Amino acid sequence: MNKERFKKVMSATDILVVAFGAMIGWGWVVSSGGWIEKAGVIGTIIGFIIGGIMIYFVGMTYAELTPAMPKVGGEHVFSYKAFGATGSFICTWALILSYIGVVCFEAVSLPAIMQYILPSFAQGYMYTIEGSDVYLTGVIVASLFTIMILLINILGIKAASVFQTVLTIAIAAVGIILVAASVFNGSAENLEGQIIIGEGIGSVKNILSVAVVAPFFLFGFDVIPQVAEEINIPLKKISKIMLLSIVSAVVFYGLVVFAVGFALNPDGITEAMKGSGLVTATAMEKVFNSSVMAKVLILGGLCGVVTSWNSFLIGGSRAIYSMAEAKMIPGRFSKLHPKHKTPVNALLLIGVLSLAAPFFGKTMLVWISNAASFACCLAYCMVSMSFLVLRKKQPDMNRPFKVKHYKLVGIAASVLSGFMVVLYLIPGSGCTLTLQEWIIVGGWALLGLSFYLLCKKHYKKEFGTIDV
Repeated sequence: MNKERFKKVMSATDILVVAFGAMIGWGWVVSSGGWIEKAGVIGTIIGFIIGGIMIYFVGMTYAELTPAMPKVGGEHVFSYKAFGATGSFICTWALILSYIGVVCFEAVSLPAIMQYILPSFAQGYMYTIEGSDVYLTGVIVASLFTIMILLINILGIKAASVFQTVLTIAIAAVGIILVAASVFNGSAENLEGQIIIGEGIGSVKNILSVAVVAPFFLFGFDVIPQVAEEINIPLKKISKIMLLSIVSAVVFYGLVVFAVGFALNPDGITEAMKGSGLVTATAMEKVFNSSVMAKVLILGGLCGVVTSWNSFLIGGSRAIYSMAEAKMIPGRFSKLHPKHKTPVNALLLIGVLSLAAPFFGKTMLVWISNAASFACCLAYCMVSMSFLVLRKKQPDMNRPFKVKHYKLVGIAASVLSGFMVVLYLIPGSGCTLTLQEWIIVGGWALLGLSFYLLCKKHYKKEFGTIDV
């Protein structure tokens, strides 16, 4: 097998912005109002800290495993070494759903952003799905963005990384402006009645309902192991950048939520939710007393959509490539572009799915985010358990970065991510998957089972072979 399949061109800055850009995305613009209404300002921050702690523990397992096995596919390799082909298939297949879920989430979000920037944008009414109107203009713009990001990724990882860096800087700048303006022009009085929503068990459930979706808005660091063969820095440094990206994202979300609560009182947030729903933009408009600044923030959110879209297209395509190379799914998806060395067929597959997403309307945002978050937590749980298994099975493996107190870290990561998975399954937990979300998860599981059985029959002994 050719060891130099991919070009090693990614710097430390490249991988930091790919991970951070993936995590901050568009959620901080579109979802902050809903979080605050559900759990309160401080309740939301606590929820993100809980989710962040789980992600950080999981991130520590990744930080050890990634430089120890710097192969494309990341989690695919970790879980294979620990659990064999079947465990690897389940882990990677779940991870791919989470990646595709984010890509589709961003494709559906885009028309909503354009609608806010250009009020007359929605033209060519097509139909309504679950109360969400679908317009031709939204589908066309989302399709054009999909094609643009797809072409950038086909041209190579370095082109995608440079693109990511420029946009991530723009997002961070807009976020900092909002926080600073809220401190000077907001008021602590606005926090009254929305510090923590609910009392006793009710408040705990509300906080947990935010904590359980936090992984969907915080996963993205795991794109780094997907591109491990394309990174050109010392292996130990990869681990530190990965953990830094997680902390940075939690801090960013926490500051934005606090800024919104400091700028808008409960009535203001309710009014904004009934209007555009983009409460963060309304907060920006309030603290600057300018509708132009609201649009500036929306443009920052647009950059976030594209960075998340770009990162998960990178990660998802590499995960699909790794499964195809291991003969777990059809081998055609392991094809690399002859010049740019990018997994072109895997990229095209995700591109086609993201082209379809806008046809399902804004209601799909909730469905796909919950289904993807469930799949992400399942994959994280399996990676965390792989970390523990490999410490026992292969204690002498070369580990450029070695986690201290590995049992505590591994058990905490496994239990916390496993707890998140269970919350999605227990009726009445406040986080249970809905029928539509079960259809997405169930359909994906059936498709995976079909690939598993067909490829195992077709490839026989070649099925699940990984060169590690």
